[in-house]
Amino acid sequence: SITKMKVLLKGVQCGEDAVMAFKAGLDGAVLSNHGGRQLDTCRSGIEVLPEVMEALKEAGCKREDFAVFIDGGIRRGADIFKAVALGASGVGVGRPVLYSLASYGEKGIVRMVHMLQD
Repeated sequence: SITKMKVLLKGVQCGEDAVMAFKAGLDGAVLSNHGGRQLDTCRSGIEVLPEVMEALKEAGCKREDFAVFIDGGIRRGADIFKAVALGASGVGVGRPVLYSLASYGEKGIVRMVHMLQD
Protein backbone atom coordinates (compact mmCIF):
# COMPACT_ATOMS: atom_id res chain seq x y z
CA SER A 1 0.00 0.00 0.00
CA ILE A 2 1.13 3.56 -0.60
CA THR A 3 -0.50 4.85 2.58
CA LYS A 4 -0.44 4.07 6.26
CA MET A 5 -4.01 5.34 6.62
CA LYS A 6 -6.82 2.88 7.15
CA VAL A 7 -8.71 2.13 3.97
CA LEU A 8 -12.47 1.47 4.04
CA LEU A 9 -14.78 0.39 1.24
CA LYS A 10 -17.97 2.47 1.06
CA GLY A 11 -21.17 1.33 -0.60
CA VAL A 12 -21.26 -2.27 0.64
CA GLN A 13 -24.75 -3.73 0.25
CA CYS A 14 -24.25 -7.45 0.94
CA GLY A 15 -22.24 -9.86 3.03
CA GLU A 16 -20.29 -11.16 0.03
CA ASP A 17 -18.87 -7.71 -0.75
CA ALA A 18 -17.82 -7.20 2.88
CA VAL A 19 -16.02 -10.55 2.88
CA MET A 20 -14.24 -9.64 -0.38
CA ALA A 21 -13.09 -6.36 1.20
CA PHE A 22 -11.85 -8.22 4.29
CA LYS A 23 -9.97 -10.78 2.21
CA ALA A 24 -8.45 -8.00 0.08
CA GLY A 25 -6.83 -6.59 3.21
CA LEU A 26 -8.98 -3.49 3.68
CA ASP A 27 -9.49 -2.17 7.18
CA GLY A 28 -13.26 -1.98 7.07
CA ALA A 29 -16.46 -1.31 5.19
CA VAL A 30 -19.16 1.35 5.22
CA LEU A 31 -22.64 -0.02 4.63
CA SER A 32 -24.22 2.64 2.48
CA ASN A 33 -26.65 2.93 -0.38
CA HIS A 34 -25.55 6.47 -1.27
CA GLY A 35 -29.13 7.69 -0.95
CA GLY A 36 -30.30 5.01 -3.38
CA ARG A 37 -33.09 3.83 -1.15
CA GLN A 38 -35.20 6.76 -2.30
CA LEU A 39 -34.46 6.00 -5.96
CA ASP A 40 -34.57 2.24 -6.33
CA THR A 41 -35.46 0.72 -2.96
CA CYS A 42 -31.94 -0.36 -1.94
CA ARG A 43 -31.68 -1.68 1.60
CA SER A 44 -30.49 0.67 4.32
CA GLY A 45 -27.26 -0.01 6.18
CA ILE A 46 -29.04 -1.29 9.28
CA GLU A 47 -30.96 -3.79 7.15
CA VAL A 48 -27.74 -5.09 5.57
CA LEU A 49 -25.79 -5.21 8.84
CA PRO A 50 -26.89 -8.64 10.19
CA GLU A 51 -26.10 -10.30 6.84
CA VAL A 52 -22.69 -8.61 6.69
CA MET A 53 -21.74 -9.52 10.26
CA GLU A 54 -22.74 -13.16 9.75
CA ALA A 55 -20.80 -13.42 6.48
CA LEU A 56 -17.70 -11.90 8.07
CA LYS A 57 -17.96 -14.27 11.02
CA GLU A 58 -18.21 -17.26 8.67
CA ALA A 59 -15.11 -15.97 6.83
CA GLY A 60 -13.13 -16.01 10.07
CA CYS A 61 -13.11 -12.25 10.58
CA LYS A 62 -12.97 -10.88 14.11
CA ARG A 63 -14.53 -7.54 15.05
CA GLU A 64 -11.18 -6.06 15.98
CA ASP A 65 -9.72 -6.94 12.55
CA PHE A 66 -12.33 -5.29 10.34
CA ALA A 67 -14.49 -2.27 11.17
CA VAL A 68 -18.06 -2.06 9.90
CA PHE A 69 -19.78 1.33 9.83
CA ILE A 70 -23.30 2.32 8.85
CA ASP A 71 -23.83 5.46 6.80
CA GLY A 72 -27.38 6.70 6.75
CA GLY A 73 -30.69 5.81 8.33
CA ILE A 74 -29.71 7.03 11.79
CA ARG A 75 -32.43 9.35 13.10
CA ARG A 76 -32.35 8.88 16.88
CA GLY A 77 -30.06 7.70 19.63
CA ALA A 78 -31.78 4.31 19.82
CA ASP A 79 -30.72 3.68 16.20
CA ILE A 80 -27.09 4.03 17.27
CA PHE A 81 -27.53 1.46 20.05
CA LYS A 82 -29.24 -0.96 17.66
CA ALA A 83 -26.42 -0.66 15.12
CA VAL A 84 -23.71 -1.19 17.72
CA ALA A 85 -25.63 -4.12 19.26
CA LEU A 86 -25.79 -5.74 15.81
CA GLY A 87 -22.02 -5.36 15.38
CA ALA A 88 -21.36 -1.93 13.86
CA SER A 89 -18.20 -0.13 14.92
CA GLY A 90 -19.90 3.22 14.42
CA VAL A 91 -22.51 5.15 12.48
CA GLY A 92 -22.63 8.20 10.26
CA VAL A 93 -25.16 10.89 11.03
CA GLY A 94 -25.93 12.95 7.94
CA ARG A 95 -29.45 14.25 7.53
CA PRO A 96 -30.04 15.14 11.17
CA VAL A 97 -26.94 17.34 11.02
CA LEU A 98 -28.09 19.03 7.82
CA TYR A 99 -31.61 19.60 9.08
CA SER A 100 -30.42 20.92 12.44
CA LEU A 101 -27.85 23.25 10.94
CA ALA A 102 -30.16 24.57 8.23
CA SER A 103 -33.02 25.19 10.63
CA TYR A 104 -31.31 26.44 13.78
CA GLY A 105 -27.62 26.94 13.06
CA GLU A 106 -25.07 26.14 15.74
CA LYS A 107 -27.75 25.84 18.43
CA GLY A 108 -29.50 23.26 16.29
CA ILE A 109 -26.36 21.12 16.09
CA VAL A 110 -25.86 21.30 19.85
CA ARG A 111 -29.50 20.30 20.42
CA MET A 112 -29.25 17.44 17.93
CA VAL A 113 -26.19 16.01 19.68
CA HIS A 114 -27.99 16.21 23.03
CA MET A 115 -31.01 14.46 21.55
CA LEU A 116 -28.85 11.62 20.23
CA GLN A 117 -27.13 11.34 23.60
CA ASP A 118 -30.45 11.16 25.42
